[in-house]
Amino acid sequence: MKIKPLKDRVVVKFASEELEKTPGGIYVPDVAKEKPQKGTVLEVGSEVKEVKVGDTVLFDKYAGTKIKIDDVEYLIIKEEEILGIVEK
Repeated sequence: MKIKPLKDRVVVKFASEELEKTPGGIYVPDVAKEKPQKGTVLEVGSEVKEVKVGDTVLFDKYAGTKIKIDDVEYLIIKEEEILGIVEK
């Protein structure tokens, strides 16, 4: 299934969770941390200007709308909610 976002919306696939180990040996998943989330842009709407398909972007934990298709979680987010683009 393919999702085509409208206007200034972007479809993002979440990056895989990176586990961090505390000094006590407990693993803390990325979603439990209070920091921006990361994902890859899969589709962009017709009015999106700053990001393009394939960009890795940062966004707030509670930004956009989460959807699940075929057991894969995606996020539909407004371009203005994207905090930045990760450059490689």
